[in-house]
Amino acid sequence: MATITASMVKDLRETTGAGMMDCKKALTETDGDMEKAVVWLRENGLAKAAKKESRIAAEGICAAFVTDDYKTAAVVEVNSETDFVAKNEKFQEFVAKVAKQAASTDAACIDCFLAEPWCEDPSISVKEAQANLVAVIGEKLSIRRFEKITAEDGFVVSYIHNGGKLGILVQMKGEANDATVECAKNIAMQVCAMKPAYVRKEEISADFIASETDIITKEALKENAESAKPKPENIVIERIVPGRLDKELKEICLVDQIYVKDQEKKVAAYVASVSKDLDIVKFVRFETGEGMEKREENFAEEVAKQMGM
Repeated sequence: MATITASMVKDLRETTGAGMMDCKKALTETDGDMEKAVVWLRENGLAKAAKKESRIAAEGICAAFVTDDYKTAAVVEVNSETDFVAKNEKFQEFVAKVAKQAASTDAACIDCFLAEPWCEDPSISVKEAQANLVAVIGEKLSIRRFEKITAEDGFVVSYIHNGGKLGILVQMKGEANDATVECAKNIAMQVCAMKPAYVRKEEISADFIASETDIITKEALKENAESAKPKPENIVIERIVPGRLDKELKEICLVDQIYVKDQEKKVAAYVASVSKDLDIVKFVRFETGEGMEKREENFAEEVAKQMGM
């Protein structure tokens, strides 16, 4: 039987992106034959894919695809178990292809999208393509979500931040040219940094405003009651509460936010300064792992455990 060296394990891992211990076992099972080891990983990885479904995959990256005419764009989030895999070239290439497919899909939900023929090989589905990569990578992967925007009257741009930790789309009304596209990308960076919830106040539901008004009112009345010089309650309710509510709504509405690149302007004023015919229609902001349970254990600790260190 061939001697399995650390160098062989390293080479197989770099070739396939599979886990260290999986690579060692594959080489042992195939008597050190690198090509057979790759096949072994694929075959056994597919068999194990179902078992990996219970694992937490809250790392990963976002990616976007925009057509050359800026009319159609999509952003996707694909999760992995570890940040190590999120930086894997094979994984990143796969996510880029998922984003491209999302820009051409008519699917209305993630399950429908996963059932579609895979753009790189129509003989398998998107979900099967994902399972194939699980076989190679050696840990759970999950295409979590996607959103597609088609701008019939306007254009769409994308922005990917921090190696894919955030993915942004911004849809604009107006003509796409160098100046307006640059403006839209600046708005995408604004969305990334300032995390607005709405484009403008008109989008906010009456229920949300009522709930926030109630919270702010209770807070203001409590502060007033504890003050050394309390004001009449009607003054608090009629003057202080509306002011605080207005301030909060401006912070969560994109057009009312202070523009990060020019603190003297609001976002709406910046957009108008580029073109009077330009306007923000919609934005999408994906943050990797947002709202998901994170695994506490890190990759280095996992490898150390597996190697008995």
